[in-house]
Amino acid sequence: MPLHMIKLCVGAETIEDLVEWRRLHQAGEPDWKVHTRQTPKRAAEMVAGGSLYRVFKGLILCRQAILEIETVGEGTQARCLITVSPEIVRVAPTPRRAFQGWRYLDPAEAPPDLDAEVDAADLPTDLAARLRELGAW
Repeated sequence: MPLHMIKLCVGAETIEDLVEWRRLHQAGEPDWKVHTRQTPKRAAEMVAGGSLYRVFKGLILCRQAILEIETVGEGTQARCLITVSPEIVRVAPTPRRAFQGWRYLDPAEAPPDLDAEVDAADLPTDLAARLRELGAW
């Protein structure tokens, strides 16, 4: 069973903000890479079908498939680069408390993908989150 990662999306309030940041800062890059300080010890489990779930303002809103995890540099200069799919999959808005860095996310705790046939973009995020809290969605 694949293991997922969850990470705060600092500086972006919406998925559209994230896409715009990518366009402005990584436009010439062929791959979408996420930088972290620590390389996950369970990286092989994440590359085998896991996703990076992103938290915006206290809500998990989307995920991207993890394609590769690599460590660059050595010693105190070592960093981790996580290559993710350019495809962003919207998930049911799920509340998540703030944390630092990243965390593993068990598949049983991962929010479900939104049905592609339902246009979730038309529903305000805060309303969708409230409906999810109430169990109505």
